[in-house]
Amino acid sequence: MLLMPISLPRLTALASTLLLSTLCALPMTVQAQDGKPVEKKTQKKAVDKKDKKDKKTAEKKARPPAKKTVAAADQGEFVNFNEWKDVARFMDEMAERNQFQRSDLNALFARTRYVDSAIQLIKPAPSNKPKNWAAYRARFVEPVRINAGVDFWNTYGVALARAEAQYGVPMEIIVGIIGVETVYGRNTGNFRVMDVLTTLAFDYPNTANRDARMAFFRGELENTLLLTREAGIDPMSLRGSYAGAIGWPQFMPGSIREYAVDFDGDGKIDLRNSPVDAIGSVAHYLAVHGWQRGEPVAFPVTVSSDNRQWEAMLNQGLEAKYTVEELQAAGISTSGLPAALRFGLVDLQNGTGPTEYWVATNNFYAITQYNRSYFYAMSVADLGRAVASARNR
Repeated sequence: MLLMPISLPRLTALASTLLLSTLCALPMTVQAQDGKPVEKKTQKKAVDKKDKKDKKTAEKKARPPAKKTVAAADQGEFVNFNEWKDVARFMDEMAERNQFQRSDLNALFARTRYVDSAIQLIKPAPSNKPKNWAAYRARFVEPVRINAGVDFWNTYGVALARAEAQYGVPMEIIVGIIGVETVYGRNTGNFRVMDVLTTLAFDYPNTANRDARMAFFRGELENTLLLTREAGIDPMSLRGSYAGAIGWPQFMPGSIREYAVDFDGDGKIDLRNSPVDAIGSVAHYLAVHGWQRGEPVAFPVTVSSDNRQWEAMLNQGLEAKYTVEELQAAGISTSGLPAALRFGLVDLQNGTGPTEYWVATNNFYAITQYNRSYFYAMSVADLGRAVASARNR
C-alpha cells in the first residue's frame, strides 16, 4: 500500500480482522483511451508487433490467480455525514471543481458509513515500544509467501520479464512488493473504500500530523470520486484496505489514476483482477519514483564504536547522498561498495538486540516511496531474493 507506514501492532490487528469471513470481490477498472495504455508519466516504447503478440498470448495462458483469502471488514455505523460542516464544504468543492451534481454527492454520502476500526488500525504504534526488525521481517519472509511467490513468478514470468525490460525494475523486486502487500492477491482488503476514506478524511486520530493526514485522505477521497466516474462504476463497489488501498498492489486511488498501466493490453486498467496490470503498474511506479536500471539496493555494513561520526548520517531523509569516501571517514566499513554510487545509512533496530546497519542506494529509497518505512523496503528486497533463491533450487 502506497505511502502508508506499516507497524507491527497495526498489522496484528488487521490480520485478526481479515480472518472473519470471505470477500465478494468486485472489479475495479479504468478504461484506457482508444484502447491504449494509460501512462501519464512515461511513454511505452514501441515493440515488434509479432513479439508483443507472442508475449501477450503466453501471459493469457498463465493460470488464473489463486483464491483470495480475505475477510468481512467492519461494516461501519450510520452517521449523517451530510450534516458535517467539513463534509458539506468538501461536497461544494467537488461540485465546483469537478462538476459533480450536489444532489448525487448528498445521496452518496448518505450511504457512507463511519468505520471506527479504520481509526484504530491507523493509529501509530506506541512510541515506547521498541522497533524489532527481525520480528517484522519474519512476518513477510516466511514459507507461505515464499512458496506463493514461486508460483506467482512461474505463472507470470513472461509479464515480469517484460516489465523488467521496459521499466528496468528487477523481477524479484516486483514479486517482493506484491507478496508483501497482498500475498499475491490473496489479501486485498474488504473495507468499503468510500467508508474508510471519508472516516479518515474528516475524523483522523489526534496525532501530531493530523492536519496533513486529513488533507491526504481528502485528496484520496476526491480521487475515488473521479476514478469511479471515469470508470463508470459505483463508488460503493470499491473494496480495499483500512486505509483505502486497492487491488493486488494496494494502490491508493490517486496512484491508480496517475501510475497504473494497462499492461495486459485489454483496453482497461484492472488492479483487482489482472495480475499482469499489477506487475506493470508496480514497475512503472518505481521507475517514476527514481529506480535506476542495473543498480543494487543495499549493502550490509559495520560501524565503528570509536569513530561515531556515522551517527550524524542517520535519519537524513529518503535519499542517497553520501560518497564512499564520506562513509569511510565517518567510521563505516566500505569494502565492496561501488565507488560511483551514493548511499544513505539505514539502521534496522532489533529491540533489545544489536541493530543492523546497511547503506542504501537510491533504488532502496525508491521502494520507500511506495511505503515510507525502512523495514518495508528491506522486507521487499529480502522476500524477492528468497523467492528467486527458492525458484533456483
